[in-house]
Amino acid sequence: MIVRGEGVWLWDSEGNRYLDGNSSIWTNVHGHHHPTLDAAIRAQLDQVAHTSYLGFANPRASELAERLCGFFPEGTLERVFFSDDGSTAIECAVRMALQYRLNRRENRTQFIAFENGYHGDTLGAASLGGVGRFTATIGRYGLEVSHVGSIEELERLSPATISEVAAVIIEPLVQGVNEMRLWPRGMLAALRHWCDANAVHLILDEVMTGFGRTGTMFACQQEDVIPDFLCLAKGLTGGYLPMAATLTTGRIYDAFLGAADQAFYYGHSYTANPLGCAAALASLDVFENERTLESLQPKIARMTELLSDLSARHPEVHEVRQCGLVAGIELRRTDGSKFPVAERIGEEVCLAARKHGLLTRPILDTVVLMPPLCVSNDELEFAVNAIGAAIREGFGA
Repeated sequence: MIVRGEGVWLWDSEGNRYLDGNSSIWTNVHGHHHPTLDAAIRAQLDQVAHTSYLGFANPRASELAERLCGFFPEGTLERVFFSDDGSTAIECAVRMALQYRLNRRENRTQFIAFENGYHGDTLGAASLGGVGRFTATIGRYGLEVSHVGSIEELERLSPATISEVAAVIIEPLVQGVNEMRLWPRGMLAALRHWCDANAVHLILDEVMTGFGRTGTMFACQQEDVIPDFLCLAKGLTGGYLPMAATLTTGRIYDAFLGAADQAFYYGHSYTANPLGCAAALASLDVFENERTLESLQPKIARMTELLSDLSARHPEVHEVRQCGLVAGIELRRTDGSKFPVAERIGEEVCLAARKHGLLTRPILDTVVLMPPLCVSNDELEFAVNAIGAAIREGFGA
């Protein structure tokens, strides 16, 4: 029962302190109870907590849209549609991609996604996912989706198949729910090239990777890729409030203008919520004022050192997969074989880590370490030591 937070630390109802090792399910960016974000929300409360965005506007939303688009070159991503969470950001993107084709009388209604990807739990987003445990019950419903395993497999698709594709979706650089598995360097740029060559839109799901997690503000910036749709959530408000944004181009926006049947009939009651917008603007201020991105590289390097040492000291650590301040520590038997699923080894190690002051969650037998970006080197060492202690206890070493 978590009752309080300060920086990277959380306290439970019994007074125990824990390092927030997965950023409260991959959301918190600058730490808990940050004075700048707290003050921004309080100031907004003195004006108005929420007003409808359906047919109206509010200053904070306009400011936020402009600042988000400002991360990209002029004439690229210049329109923003606000929604509530990662799943709805994806739903907005795929519905826009599909309706864009319909508005232009193009017979492109198929989507391509990648195996073992995860894009949310609402029906459309879930049908894009490639993780069986999330899609087994609804796999034959939702969008028309084909899954590929690599860029090479994508390039082998027939022209007839490609001619029916509206868009491709991917988690750039790293697949989160797929036990933090990394894409090969250069893959994202190759995918952008393939989409351009085949007149297919590119949707980037940066719900997890956005806002500094990978070392840059957005993961796509590491390969100089600009998508046709960029989906943001989780860290958008610094992890304070549920809010999402789908960025797209002026060309796509223009396809919805004109006749009533071309409009984008989609929206949510709390779209562009002023409190959420105020928190998001404050979070972007913190990035600038605290020079957050500049401070990340030494922390990323230190995390690499600590995890390398962890792997060397514990033969049960099969592989460490790291992208920025995102890491997955996969546990296996010492002969390299996987543990039986029923043993729930990852879960047991994470439970043991609580006794050493670390809260995190596993993905199967991969322990996730993804602290808030404000984490210090000493706090990183504390977190990795807690995982090491939990492994020793779990395996009797």
